[in-house]
Amino acid sequence: MKKNIAIVAGGDSSEVVVSLKSAAGLYSFMDKDKYNLFIVTLVGRIWQVEWSETEKIAIDKNDFSFVRAGQKTNFDFAYITIHGTPGENGILQGYFELINLPYSCCGVLAAAITFNKFTCNQYLKGFGVKVSESLVIRSGQTVSNDDVEQKIGFPCFVKPNVGGSSFGVTKVKSMDQVQPAIAKAFEEGNEVMIEAFMAGTEITCGVYKTKLKTVVLPVTEVVPENEFFDFDAKYKGQVQEITPARISDELTERVQKLTSAIYDILACKGIVRIDYIISAGDVINLLEVNTTPGMTTTSFIPQQVKAAGLDIKDVMTEIIENELI
Repeated sequence: MKKNIAIVAGGDSSEVVVSLKSAAGLYSFMDKDKYNLFIVTLVGRIWQVEWSETEKIAIDKNDFSFVRAGQKTNFDFAYITIHGTPGENGILQGYFELINLPYSCCGVLAAAITFNKFTCNQYLKGFGVKVSESLVIRSGQTVSNDDVEQKIGFPCFVKPNVGGSSFGVTKVKSMDQVQPAIAKAFEEGNEVMIEAFMAGTEITCGVYKTKLKTVVLPVTEVVPENEFFDFDAKYKGQVQEITPARISDELTERVQKLTSAIYDILACKGIVRIDYIISAGDVINLLEVNTTPGMTTTSFIPQQVKAAGLDIKDVMTEIIENELI
C-alpha cells in the first residue's frame, strides 16, 4: 500500500515563492510508484492541500489530515520545504513531534539554532569552526556607524539574522550606507546581523545521513556575476555554479569532513547544505548552515546529487524511508 507523503511548502516570510518552487521540484523528484504525493501549503493560519489548480482542501490541524468526498486522508510523512518561518526554525518540527508525524529535516533544537545565523555561528565557533566577526542588533536597539567601522570594518554585510534567499541583504562599503541597510534588513525580521566581509572563493557542500550510511556530496563553487550571491544570482541565473569546485582534492576532502562534522555537532537530520568562504591559505570559513536547502530542479543539492552519480529519486526515497523504519 502506498504511503501518503505531504510536501509542506509556503511559510510566512518573503521566501514563500522559493518554497513553492522547491515543492514543485520535490514533487518531480519523488517516486510516484511508491508514494501518493500531496503538496500542502501553510501560509499564516491557512493550511490546505493543493488538490488541483481550482480545488484547495483545508487541513485539520488536530492531526494534519484532510477530508475529500467523505474520505479522510492521514499522512505517513511530511517533507518540509518551507524556507523561513515556521518550517525552518523548529516551530513546525515541534508541531509534528506533538502529533507524532515523521518529517524530513532537523529536530526542534537544531532547526532553531541554525535558523538564527548569529547563534549558530557563535555556537560552532566554540567547536573550532572559523567564522567571520559579527554582531547582532535586536528590535529597538541601535548601533552607531563608528561602532560598525571599529568592530566589523568595511566592506561588511548587513542582513536579517533569520531568513534566507538573500532577502534584505546589503553589502555595505561606507559609513553612510550602514543605517539604510539596517532598516532594510529589519523589514525581514526582528534581528539584524552585521558580518565582516571575507574575501575568497564561495563554495557549498551538501550532506545527508541515514541509519545505514553517510553521503557527503561533491562541493560546488559559486561565482556570482553580481557583487555577492544575492537573490538574482540564486534564482535568475546570474551566477556560475561549478560542480565539482575548482579546488584541490585535499581541500575538497577537508571541506567534506568539516561538513560531516558540523552535521553531527548540530544533530542534523535529512539533507543539509553548508556554505563556506575559502580565504587565503585555504582557510575554510563557515558562512551558514541550511537545514531546508532549496530543492528546485536547478538548486545546488540536485546538481550535487547528479555530480555524485546518484539518482535524486533514490535519495528522496532514502530520506523518507529512514524516518519510517
